Amino acid sequence: MRSMLKAAMLVLTLAAAVPVVAQAGTLEGVAIGAGTGAIVAGPPGAVVGGVIGGVVGGPNIVRHSGHRHCWINDNGYRRCSWR
Repeated sequence: MRSMLKAAMLVLTLAAAVPVVAQAGTLEGVAIGAGTGAIVAGPPGAVVGGVIGGVVGGPNIVRHSGHRHCWINDNGYRRCSWR
């Protein structure tokens, strides 16, 4: 019975993680905003920063939309940029 309960909790945890990955920009914004607010204004700043970060969003570090273009410059150094 206990192992069945553990398995059910694992399934529920994984099922809850799927929407979290889909909204990665929002979660990153909340984390960045809460951290910055906590440093600037303490616990109330963390709450306000988290709310603002959730509304505005954060950088999408999960996936980069674009293509990487690399080349060798005249001095022989490799340079890359995102397009």
